[in-house]
Amino acid sequence: MTVANALTDLRTSASEIVFQLVEWVMVLAKVVGTVVSSQKERSMESLRFMVVEPVDINGKPAGAHVVAIDAVGSGPGEYVLYATGSSARQTQVTDKKPCDAVIMAIVDQWEIGGEVKYRKADGEPG
Repeated sequence: MTVANALTDLRTSASEIVFQLVEWVMVLAKVVGTVVSSQKERSMESLRFMVVEPVDINGKPAGAHVVAIDAVGSGPGEYVLYATGSSARQTQVTDKKPCDAVIMAIVDQWEIGGEVKYRKADGEPG
């Protein structure tokens, strides 16, 4: 085996591991809007589309906006957990649907190291 082949194999293995990790990630985000579509694929007709913005542990914006199917009845201003990839098609609402992101939980509270960073009853993180 050449060094070039070994490096290629190593990069391929690392890429597969990263891809698998990304598939299992739930992302903390804030619902910042909605998407209305008058024409949809038939299996998507009853689904709601929400615009979410990933946030860091302090509730600050931390990534690009994502359009996600809402499986739990969330609304603008709420903090949620969403998943992407094949995990997005594993809820009752999204099973066998052409979906790549799903909101599957509304967040009531999060804490880091014993410190409450957000409590829904109190409003914004901080």
